[in-house]
Amino acid sequence: MSAEPANPVAAVRAVLPSLTPAAQSIARIILDDPGLVVRSTITEFSAVSGTSEATIVRTARALGFAGYSQMRFALAAAVAKEPERLVPGDLAPDDPLTDVIAKVARAESEALADTAAQLDPDQLGEIVQAISTARRVDVYGVAASGLVAADMSQKLLRIGLSSHPFSDAHLALTSAALLRKGDVAVAISCSGETPDVLVPARTAAETGALIVGITNNPRSSLAEMAHHTLVSAGRETAFRPGALASRISQLLIVDCIFVGLAQRTYDRADAAIRATREATDRYRAR
Repeated sequence: MSAEPANPVAAVRAVLPSLTPAAQSIARIILDDPGLVVRSTITEFSAVSGTSEATIVRTARALGFAGYSQMRFALAAAVAKEPERLVPGDLAPDDPLTDVIAKVARAESEALADTAAQLDPDQLGEIVQAISTARRVDVYGVAASGLVAADMSQKLLRIGLSSHPFSDAHLALTSAALLRKGDVAVAISCSGETPDVLVPARTAAETGALIVGITNNPRSSLAEMAHHTLVSAGRETAFRPGALASRISQLLIVDCIFVGLAQRTYDRADAAIRATREATDRYRAR
């Protein structure tokens, strides 16, 4: 990486799947207890983590830092802004529901904050411009990401844009093959490695369509393929699988795109929202 990540905790979580097993074990300690890194010299951290100092340095560099000291200082600055991140707090089988509520709310809040910190307004603007002029917008996603895909397509339809969500790979491929230059395909995958999302996205790219990737992993196959990659943040735990943990941050990205589109195409969007509201109001009044 050319520069240290602005949000080190989010950056570590994002690249975790692409790290070597040894680096993953170090990264998980950082995520579980960043305060431990802040308090430890590299020798102390080596003893605690059971890894060599050389492995720790290589991991710090893989995470985007010049070395362990730079990573330690960045984490210290991050947790100084949010002291509660120093306190480990994963869900446990015997947690009372009061703790479950607090921990889930905190995880959701952190996911939103981490995602917002990683969004590039300039890149978001380019995506909004492309979608606003597209003939068609395909959105691919399965399982929890499929719910986000459906939400995005519904929002785009509401403001008069032609969009269809696909969670079935065969239907997605059928639609992707018929896209052309100027169209947009949005591929949503927490891991960035979901075959049912990657294959239609590649097909769409071959037609000349613009590919937008929404993923937790900026080093994934999806991120490498997409013309634009928006990184969502979500922490996987025993009770919150990765796809569920990232859903709230994926929805944040979708909402930012939607609002940007509504602003850019205000007159058309406003007329479309009025027309669709009137249609649904008449239906409910029957």
